[in-house]
Amino acid sequence: MSLLLLICLCVSGLAQLHAEAQTPRGFLLEVSGAIGPATADYLDRALDKAESDGVELVVLQMDTPGGLDTSMRAIIKRIIASQVPVVTYVAPSGARAASAGTYILYASHIAAMAPATNLGAATPVTMGGVPKSTPDKPKTEDGNEGNQPQATDAKTSKVVNDAAAYIRSLANLRKRNADWAEKAVREAASLSAEEALKQGVIDLVAEDVNSLLSELHGTQVELPLGSKTLNTENLVIEKHLPDWQSKLLSIISNPNLAYILMLVGIYGLIYEFANPGSIVPGTVGAISLLLALYAFHLLPINYAGVALILLGLALMVGEAFVPSFGTLGIGGVVAFTIGSLILIDTDQAGFGISLPLILVVAVSSAFLMVFVIGMAIKSRNRPVVSGREEMLTSAGVVVDDFTGEGDVRIHGEIWRARSEHPLQKDQLVEITGREGLVLKVTPVDKEK
Repeated sequence: MSLLLLICLCVSGLAQLHAEAQTPRGFLLEVSGAIGPATADYLDRALDKAESDGVELVVLQMDTPGGLDTSMRAIIKRIIASQVPVVTYVAPSGARAASAGTYILYASHIAAMAPATNLGAATPVTMGGVPKSTPDKPKTEDGNEGNQPQATDAKTSKVVNDAAAYIRSLANLRKRNADWAEKAVREAASLSAEEALKQGVIDLVAEDVNSLLSELHGTQVELPLGSKTLNTENLVIEKHLPDWQSKLLSIISNPNLAYILMLVGIYGLIYEFANPGSIVPGTVGAISLLLALYAFHLLPINYAGVALILLGLALMVGEAFVPSFGTLGIGGVVAFTIGSLILIDTDQAGFGISLPLILVVAVSSAFLMVFVIGMAIKSRNRPVVSGREEMLTSAGVVVDDFTGEGDVRIHGEIWRARSEHPLQKDQLVEITGREGLVLKVTPVDKEK
């Protein structure tokens, strides 16, 4: 009887495992905020796991104002190469897929949006700003003014044309509205979810994830290895959150933190070089500087900004050494501030350095370099008041008459002393040297 019960339990367990294995699974990824290196790393790891686990699809729920071009292109390449269908879903209501989010939406196998969301405004933005419209542009034959922004220089023209061609290629790949995609780049056009569906920019509008999955059942998508029909009936969605590596990368690649790490690294090394053997400042400075360099490798850094920051620090240090009546110090603060402002070569939201932070650091750096280092230099030029060096040239009094070697009193202490001249009790002597615990003395010339 017991054996029969055991067999029944085993069969039941195997049947349950088989049923679980047959139940389709999906991953839900969430991207909220600016798209950067941490976002690209998070999506890459998640898609790798989705492919290894053999999930049915990946739902990328997105709400973003845009982000870095390099990170956006890395994400798009990974989505195109994915063996698992990627459904980008702009949600919840009130969310947006602006700038880089529009490109990712176009690149996905399925593009969906929740009601009251929007996409567009995909014009590339750099420190130079968006392309300016040509003033007083003549009207077209239909009476409408042409409002397409015109590139003001060759560099801007290249960037805009490249972005327009890129998003058109994505639109053609997924068979979506390529003309509007180019308009989003050249004119920064935007659309609501309902208008995007009407114009063939997205595939569907869904109230929530469950509605989205219901509408996706039976949809056919094209993957690198061929077409696939989605089976979302009874699909089990698993939320896949960033792991510790992605979270750490997100913290390090924050421009404000990278900026602070760079300064801590520079200050730590300056202190270590000024005081060899301190160890702690040098260790902390080296680690901070390496982390900052790693972050700068991932971020769009303007190296002219780095050069100006280093020049500003050098000028502020120079103010402490050279009496320039503030010229070097003021020039250093100006160079430091300008360098900090242009350090990150983008105007994308979430990737600029905070202006209050720059001002606080600039003022603090000026104070640190000019006042603290200046005080250190002044203290270095002051006469020595203690230790072996101070004892040299100090005056003492002979305790008892002696010739050759005897005792002298200096600073209230009795020291053994040696002299080439005979000395008398209470005679003043000057210390000229020291050999171990024996002082070399000479009588003070009474005529001085």
